[in-house]
Amino acid sequence: MAQLKNAASGIYGERKFLLTELSHYTVVFGLPTRSGNFGFKGDYYGFSKYNETQLALAYGRKLSDKIDLGAQFNYNGIRAAGYGNAAAISVEIGAILHLTDKFHTGLHINNPVGGRFGKGLEEKLSSFYTFGMGYEASDKFFVSAEIIKEEDQPVNLNTGIQYKFLSQLLARIGISTATSTGWMGFGFSWRLLRLDLTAAYHPQLGITPGLLLLFNFKAKEN
Repeated sequence: MAQLKNAASGIYGERKFLLTELSHYTVVFGLPTRSGNFGFKGDYYGFSKYNETQLALAYGRKLSDKIDLGAQFNYNGIRAAGYGNAAAISVEIGAILHLTDKFHTGLHINNPVGGRFGKGLEEKLSSFYTFGMGYEASDKFFVSAEIIKEEDQPVNLNTGIQYKFLSQLLARIGISTATSTGWMGFGFSWRLLRLDLTAAYHPQLGITPGLLLLFNFKAKEN
């Protein structure tokens, strides 16, 4: 968000394990300003009988050539047929440190306090802590890794690599250790648009296909 140079939007959808009941949709919009960059995100997960939604407002700012900071405020909703609705507020904060032009590290904290549902506030959103790093070996090759610790869950390690065959065509592959899930994706750019096809595979539960569409409101100079 802090590095956004022009207005952009995107939409993503996936069907986890090919089940309609586990569909997930996300829409995002980012807008750079002189006072920092602002973003909006909407999330929907589930189906008519049970679903989870999230509306979020984000802010990111480049503090220097070495440090980017960001924060996001979320309105989280849960709806279950026959049980009614519940909502909770949560906050996320993050920072990226550019150690060199090629090597970057980041820290993300999601819902460190609060985020409880219901009248009795008995149901709590999980807290997430993420540390990641990425290395741009060249203009074509990028490798990254992140460690995620969710509240009351074992540590998860995500690793991935991305390679650009052409300026308009890229591919990436990776693995998530917590669920032994492998994933891959292909991206194609054309003028103001970028289209990504993704797929993840779980050994017992099967395939999760996904589709991502990004739109830049201004053509890239390079």
